[in-house]
Amino acid sequence: MEELDFKGATEQSRQHINAWVAKKTEDKITELLSSGSVNSNTPLVLVNAIYFKGNWEKQFNKEDTQEMPFNVTKDVVKPVQMMFQKSTFKMTYVEEISTNILLLPYVGNELNMIIMLPDEHIELSMVEKEITYKKFIEWTRLDKMEEEEVEVFLPKFKLEENYDMKDVLCRLGMTDAFEEGMADFSGIASKEGLFLSKVIHKSFVEVNEEGTEAAAATAANIGFRCMVPYFCANHPFLFFIQHSRTSGIVFCGRFSSP
Repeated sequence: MEELDFKGATEQSRQHINAWVAKKTEDKITELLSSGSVNSNTPLVLVNAIYFKGNWEKQFNKEDTQEMPFNVTKDVVKPVQMMFQKSTFKMTYVEEISTNILLLPYVGNELNMIIMLPDEHIELSMVEKEITYKKFIEWTRLDKMEEEEVEVFLPKFKLEENYDMKDVLCRLGMTDAFEEGMADFSGIASKEGLFLSKVIHKSFVEVNEEGTEAAAATAANIGFRCMVPYFCANHPFLFFIQHSRTSGIVFCGRFSSP
């Protein structure tokens, strides 16, 4: 817990928070709070930041990366830098959602990246509607995967997104925290009358030949095996960074366009 003077030093306080987040995320997120996002009437800002950098257990050779078409939709095609390697990985096919699943381990095998790639005629939105945490755990069980030699084509990509989480949190039942007179932060602050006005979440992830970098910061103002000779992620897919021992998801996202 740190006290800042929003009333007398608004801009300095904003810059102080952004500097803290930048340090915690290795400068991947530098402007969590944009100019004007806090003012002299801001009573409380809660900030959280996480950062992850992992190297592939089996790295992609940079010399094998080349430009290839990525099918954003049936009618829209964009070029992408496509990585390639032929090696042995764990895979499975979930007939329920017509989706191939590939597991790419990081060095140390404590974390994996899991790629969920629907068949080309399947919309990614359909998979997103069907997926739940319980189903995800079942679909990605190691004893349901087969280890086999496969040709993997995976785009290099970098994603940055901003989200206003207030509406989402309110729909989940977290309403009192945003209401003056109802919020109770007495457990973390001595000052009375504090409440949240909005929650900003910013995330960053980069996937390249060496591995993955991911960061996130939040500020509060199964089926039959399909024989697939290659795994070509040349159309929209979901990705997850998963803790091997607990199956917990530490980061997730979608890649739908270069």
